Amino acid sequence: MSFRLLIFDWDGTLMDSEARIVSSFQSAIGELAAEPRSAVQIRDVIGLGLAEAALVLYPAASSDFVARLTRIYRGYYLGRDSTPSGPFPGVREVLEALRGEGHLLAIATGKARRGLERVLGETGLAGLFDASRCADEAGSKPHPRMLNEILTELGMSARETLMIGDTEYDMEMAGKAGARALAVSYGVHALERLLRHRPLGYIEDIRDLPAWLRRDRRGVG
Repeated sequence: MSFRLLIFDWDGTLMDSEARIVSSFQSAIGELAAEPRSAVQIRDVIGLGLAEAALVLYPAASSDFVARLTRIYRGYYLGRDSTPSGPFPGVREVLEALRGEGHLLAIATGKARRGLERVLGETGLAGLFDASRCADEAGSKPHPRMLNEILTELGMSARETLMIGDTEYDMEMAGKAGARALAVSYGVHALERLLRHRPLGYIEDIRDLPAWLRRDRRGVG
């Protein structure tokens, strides 16, 4: 099995941003004087679109509360929160190697377009991707619209596509789009949760991905 198109989740897969997301959510919740949510609860919604994540955290929330929470969260995440956040070790080298081997690369993320463009600029990784879709333009995971739009844009089929992510939402989205998935064990959802969705396998470090793909092409991955 050979995958020409590799679609990556962003937070928790390429970017070590969990702590900053949790901190920004908790700061926004505190500013609104809402009922607190634990780090575990917030970790569980990473990967969803921001409005969808807010509604999981506060199922009975009004649309006004959701709008205020998401607006305040963005203010913290995009500037007011100083919690360190950066690519996992080896990300640039891995992406460059994969492009050198002829893969097309894309991003499917729960981030908003503004947030993704900002972090791509800050990390200098923008030029390594052929396409991207965000939750504010294509809907939240696990709906497959993000993947379907990327496939259409790049002229790829689902059978040529591998989704790489750290949450159940990534695994479910891939299945709904007819693509295969590869789990990463170092992100926000526990590996046993990801394995319930029958990914092709998992890696423990993003730097293991090129070797995993080579093994998979030989039929032993």
